[in-house]
Amino acid sequence: MVRYVLESHSMKVTGPSGPSSSQGARPAKAAGGFSVPSSSAGAPAGATASAASVGGVAGVSALMALQGVEDATERRRRAIRRGSGLLDRLDELKLALLGGEAGEGALERLGRGLREERPIDADPALNGLLAQIDLRAAVELAKADLRRTAA
Repeated sequence: MVRYVLESHSMKVTGPSGPSSSQGARPAKAAGGFSVPSSSAGAPAGATASAASVGGVAGVSALMALQGVEDATERRRRAIRRGSGLLDRLDELKLALLGGEAGEGALERLGRGLREERPIDADPALNGLLAQIDLRAAVELAKADLRRTAA
């Protein structure tokens, strides 16, 4: 088991010249006015750096994990947006067919929308409605395919 011991140094910030230590450690000057206190006693600098890097990696990993988690509200919003988009593509297709066009562009967009992954929501009524929209879009794509093969 690895155990880290942290020594507390009371530091006091005095302004633009950098921190000063009340225990008498002299800061080592670096470029740009930044100063780091010298570590005369306590843990070696390598152990301190590795402990800090482990903490940094753990913090980044936790942040990335939180970003990857999708909450129920966002999943529901995406499902509704997808269903609404499919309904819009179906309307485009309807208008194209009523206008005497084949509606190939609308069919292509409808097919792309249907191939998108549909998020599953906790609400069974919403899932049922989205499944009906998907079915209607699939029927329209199948009808268009039949018209193409018959011609």
